[in-house]
Amino acid sequence: MNLIRLMLLGLLSFQANWVFADVPVAESFGKTNRGEDVELYTLENESGMVVKVMTRGATIVQWWAPDASGTAEDVTLGFDDVAGYESEGNQYFGNVTGRVCNRIALGKFTLDGSDYSLAINNGPNHLHGGVERSLDKVVWKARPFSASDGHGVKFTYTSPDCEEGYPGNLAITLKYFLFKAENRLAVYYSATTDKATPVNLTNHTYFNLGGEGSETVLDHVLQLNANQYTPCDDTLIPTGEIADVAGTDLDFREPTAVGDRIENLTATPSLGYDHNFVLNQPESGQETRMAAVLFEPKSGRRLRIDTTEPGVQFYSGNFLNGQKGKGGKPYAHRSALCLETQHYPDSVHHENFPTTILQPGETFESTTIYSFSTE
Repeated sequence: MNLIRLMLLGLLSFQANWVFADVPVAESFGKTNRGEDVELYTLENESGMVVKVMTRGATIVQWWAPDASGTAEDVTLGFDDVAGYESEGNQYFGNVTGRVCNRIALGKFTLDGSDYSLAINNGPNHLHGGVERSLDKVVWKARPFSASDGHGVKFTYTSPDCEEGYPGNLAITLKYFLFKAENRLAVYYSATTDKATPVNLTNHTYFNLGGEGSETVLDHVLQLNANQYTPCDDTLIPTGEIADVAGTDLDFREPTAVGDRIENLTATPSLGYDHNFVLNQPESGQETRMAAVLFEPKSGRRLRIDTTEPGVQFYSGNFLNGQKGKGGKPYAHRSALCLETQHYPDSVHHENFPTTILQPGETFESTTIYSFSTE
């Protein structure tokens, strides 16, 4: 039984024994423009990692990771207060996106004989769950917990029927768990509904392993565990084809610098990398599969992502525009990237894609594990 399997089984098995005592304490992070209080929780471990999460959008606000010399830096984009996250400069920094992350063509779908219309907020399409009450913009309930091998925060939110146009009352639980002795953060999602509805949840953290505010991620070396991807039309909606990456600028099967071929894509509709990769099947007996390995040569930081999800969206920060982030640092074009574990975009319109439809009586479950190391 491999390490990832053991870790995942351990994560699931200790849930029944979580202890809500001697755990991270909430501090105020301000108020939303609706007057809602926002809390911030700090997770720390023995290996020098610190992760700060807030209740608005169940957002990862800071993620401090040691470099090869032991110096920790914050490696994720974000803001110093709630006002920043509610500003036009926020491009889903660190938050949970959904009910359906990524795109739905024309913001419409039909389910069980009923037609549904969603917000159009990305060209002609629907993106990341909507505009006013998508999961990144609501305030979640939070409760910290501890276990023998680490501690975390449990977030809950019930999205009411018809919120952002989606059917059903969707009860969502999200848990961030930081392991005590290893620089690993596990993110565990679950959801239930009382009416059939599409569900596709991810975390939208922007990484720069050289430290947030660093000028570029084009020097980062990326490997993706994907032999295939889902080609898209000019509005980034999948055509339904599943194509091989071999011989294309999307071939990251071997470690490759992000900047090596990106200019070949600058004049395309994606403006760089903004593609869903079809992850290779897990090895026999594994629940998770490796999605990606990201390495930054100067710091020596390495990030490995394992997931139960069938896909990962690699986005190269093409719309970052110099907006001021934490400490007033400008976030330049392509100065961070996202690796969003997910089901494929627009799955509601493609029967050959893994389904995103959650039925009453079923439970949506998804786990993604972020493991940092150095060399």
